[in-house]
Amino acid sequence: MTTKQEESGNVFSAAVIDHASNPRNARSMDDADAYASVLGPCGDNMEMWLKARDGRVKDVTFWTDGCGATIACGSMATELAKGKTLGEALAISAEVIAMKLGGLPDDHAHCAGLASLTLKKAIIEYMNLQKEPWKRAYKRQ
Repeated sequence: MTTKQEESGNVFSAAVIDHASNPRNARSMDDADAYASVLGPCGDNMEMWLKARDGRVKDVTFWTDGCGATIACGSMATELAKGKTLGEALAISAEVIAMKLGGLPDDHAHCAGLASLTLKKAIIEYMNLQKEPWKRAYKRQ
């Protein structure tokens, strides 16, 4: 079995194919502590739900209407963030996501950026909610 697959002229790693075909954490979360939605430069939308405890990412899930590379990046971003401190999770960059996926073709590099930005926005939303005591009791319906 080869480790890369060509799709419309692009070469995807086995990790990209695996995460696109079998995405981890691809679901919404009813009892999330924070939520973010970002529209990417190509028109793909990514959403993330975050649950944190004691300064760590307890759970994070995502959903996207994007291509396979976007799905793979959202899947990898959530896998990388789980169990990390909020600061460590904020440091998960597009480059880290792409590297952990074995690289991305140039025309799909923005997919990793979308996943990284959505994760950051969810964490920042969580941190902002913690600064406002009245917001801590708020649960999304």
